[in-house]
Amino acid sequence: MRVVVAGGHGLIGSRLAWDLAERGHVVVAVSRRTGVDTMTGMGLDSALAGCDTLVDVTNASSFEEPYVTEFFQRSTQNLVDAAARAGVKHHIALSVVGTPRLIESPYFRAKAIQERILARSGNPHTLIRATQFFEFMANIIPPGLGTGPVAVSPALVQPIAARDVARILADVVEDGPTTKLTEVAGPELHRLCDLVQWVMYAFQDSRPMIADAAARYYGAVLDNDTLTPSRYVRHGRRGQTYFGDWLDELLGAGKRPPPVRHPNPFSRDQIAGEPVPRAMGTKWIGISNPVRAPAKPR
Repeated sequence: MRVVVAGGHGLIGSRLAWDLAERGHVVVAVSRRTGVDTMTGMGLDSALAGCDTLVDVTNASSFEEPYVTEFFQRSTQNLVDAAARAGVKHHIALSVVGTPRLIESPYFRAKAIQERILARSGNPHTLIRATQFFEFMANIIPPGLGTGPVAVSPALVQPIAARDVARILADVVEDGPTTKLTEVAGPELHRLCDLVQWVMYAFQDSRPMIADAAARYYGAVLDNDTLTPSRYVRHGRRGQTYFGDWLDELLGAGKRPPPVRHPNPFSRDQIAGEPVPRAMGTKWIGISNPVRAPAKPR
């Protein structure tokens, strides 16, 4: 099968291209570095010639309005139109679990537009929503922003490793189009504040943590359903990598998490240097007692 991966040199795209090639598929990884610009449409028709499956894992270079909306609107429409002209048999797009519930964020409003364009295209397609990546979760608290406490929601999250997302996408390529929404997530649930504290502790960030139910994430107050797969989505897949194993592997190799281009979910006053006033419903978490994730089942 000939597979074109748009955004094929990024965090997910590079892993997906490698996985598909290992399975024996002909893979064409395209991005602006290969002369293909999905936002302008430049190079798309030649890239999609003879393509069986198109996978869209592109991302915007800026997450501010109006650019982010313009990017997903134009890029997705260009991909849909080019796929139709080329007779592509399956168009897969990667979105984010929680997109309909995080519309306060310009980024997620733009992702919702991407989803609607694909759904209305009439092209054979599959929409995949993934939970937050491990790599993203390990990058969301920037270092060096003072010594004050960090206020983070205790809502549940179910993050997934980028390599598991790539593997699942490769499976979907081989399965063919379903036109049904599929949500993918990692194998375990965490409280967001526990996960962030765990990463901070692992990288010797000693700022104290506040578990604050009113703390916002992408401008929204979270509940336990916001960032976890919807109970109403019947088609779901799970990653196999546990966060603790992934982080131990990273630390054992003496590495830091790879940089991830993504809007930061926290407002600056949640992570700035001045102490945040303690309010009703918040809980102090001492950094000297780090939270550990559940052990991987044997």
